[in-house]
Amino acid sequence: MTHALVRRDTCRLCGGRDLQLVFQLAPSAIGDAYVPATKLDRVQERYPIDLFLCKDCGLSQLLDVIAPEVLYADYIYMTTSSLGLGGHFERYANEVVDRIRPPAGSLVVDIGSNDGTLLGFFKARGMRVLGVDPAREIARAARDAGLETLPDFFTPALAQRIRRGRGPAAIVTANNVFANVDDLASMTDGVRALLAPDGVFIVESFYLPDLIRNMVFDFIYHEHISAFAVKPLRSYFPRFGMELIDALCVPTKGGSLRYTVQPVGGPRPVSPSVSELVELETVSGLYRAETFADFAAKVDALKVQVLGLLRQLKASGKTIAGYGASITGTTLIHHFDLAPFLDFLVDDNPAKQHMFSPGHHIPVYPSQALYERKPDCVVILAWRFVDPIVARHQTFLGGGGRFVVPVPAVRVI
Repeated sequence: MTHALVRRDTCRLCGGRDLQLVFQLAPSAIGDAYVPATKLDRVQERYPIDLFLCKDCGLSQLLDVIAPEVLYADYIYMTTSSLGLGGHFERYANEVVDRIRPPAGSLVVDIGSNDGTLLGFFKARGMRVLGVDPAREIARAARDAGLETLPDFFTPALAQRIRRGRGPAAIVTANNVFANVDDLASMTDGVRALLAPDGVFIVESFYLPDLIRNMVFDFIYHEHISAFAVKPLRSYFPRFGMELIDALCVPTKGGSLRYTVQPVGGPRPVSPSVSELVELETVSGLYRAETFADFAAKVDALKVQVLGLLRQLKASGKTIAGYGASITGTTLIHHFDLAPFLDFLVDDNPAKQHMFSPGHHIPVYPSQALYERKPDCVVILAWRFVDPIVARHQTFLGGGGRFVVPVPAVRVI
């Protein structure tokens, strides 16, 4: 295995060594490593996606960690490419400002700020904003849009530098990024150093119970090295002089939680939602290996159904495309062995168009290709967005085309 990969042998939350393998996906190329035609001769290494359960604190996590510089330096995902995420972040900023009530001009820092979509909404509410994101080109685009962004990884040293230059932060956010960090202690130390005594740290991340309940297995991939739930995080933050005070369910990413954390002794009470969700997690068996075995069996059964349908379609001479050139699409293609059945992919993100998929090098075209190349069937790899995709392409259906939805249950539209 390449030097880009390190396997840890301790839990990244509690340091425990009692780690049990509970769920495996097929090894995959890096999910967003789409390549141009000029690089098709390069072999893209496949890395394991093995989920372990810490029997000490309950965190589910990947132990195989790809170097962040490999994953993120030339990252091409942008927030605006995800359907509905802009509206979600507008509601998010408004809800946080209304609940926390920071004075006008307070500092908001977003870790992993991407193209600055969330910060733009905080800025519209009168906040001073600063983004931190190591993806160089995306950070440059955010700065060009008037949202100051530091093209760097968030560290305690950087946090101290920000505080010296701009003062303490009233709000620090980390959305769909806390689960991507291996050295969580370093990030948490930095957040604690940056926060004002009455400030809050807000983490939004996919929620493991929802992932299992909604069959969102393709959201387990190399970047998502932690699959959080409330119980492990409630016991984690006090080590850093912080406390989890709220956990709010939100619908993004197949089911997420928005965690609110404050310095110990902060002005806000602990919401009943924290203990209520811990109780639900325990009763549902989230911290038992048997729960993951049942989940794996359901995923395996789904794979058999999907492949059976695609074999029938190919045997009858049908052409098949895939809709959605995303990281989750890469996971789905690799784990379900879909590549031999897909003639091409389509995607609405210009950054993915006229590229080739990670590992299998399936060509990616704009969605207009559905009308130019006229495939008989289209597998909706971006299955969480099936409704807007189908609504947008009624003409394809009207011309005799069919959509195949592979997850959470196989169906044909």
